[in-house]
Amino acid sequence: MARLISFNKPFGVLSQFTDKNIPTKRLTLSEFIAVKGVYPAGRLDRDSEGLMLLCDDGKLQARIADPKFKLAKTYLVQVEGEIDEGALETLRNGVRLKDGKTLPAKAERIDAPQLWPRDPPIRFRKNVPDCWISLTLREGRNRQVRRMTAAVGHPTLRLVRWSIGQWSLDGLELGHWRDEEVS
Repeated sequence: MARLISFNKPFGVLSQFTDKNIPTKRLTLSEFIAVKGVYPAGRLDRDSEGLMLLCDDGKLQARIADPKFKLAKTYLVQVEGEIDEGALETLRNGVRLKDGKTLPAKAERIDAPQLWPRDPPIRFRKNVPDCWISLTLREGRNRQVRRMTAAVGHPTLRLVRWSIGQWSLDGLELGHWRDEEVS
């Protein structure tokens, strides 16, 4: 039976167990997870937070991480400005990026979610409003969410991956992990 772990990755943590850039000594998964033989099923940028899945089975890892399986990934995204229906519709239809048009996404404006405080906090600007959206993708290009929101005129301020397929952060504290059921 494969082992699958959900981890709530804090901001500033690399999504790998070692840091090849030794002089800077950045935080890695090894500071949080002392389980041998598990590896990340996909990546999450250092400046992004939220759900990472780790497993000890190569086939399961591929099923989770490989875009050809189109496993839905939902992100809670704080964006600069007040996003309007036109920008959301563009996200829903797919956004033209330098590496081609994205697949259609599920995009909706949401109330600010009840999340842990980010360290360091997002810079507050009194004269620049912000809002939150939920964005669900079925592909995984490099920094895709950030590039998509910027392309519709709303740069990402904070990015939290909330779920991957059937697995979510629900009830999982920042910096903690838990074993998951594999179906």
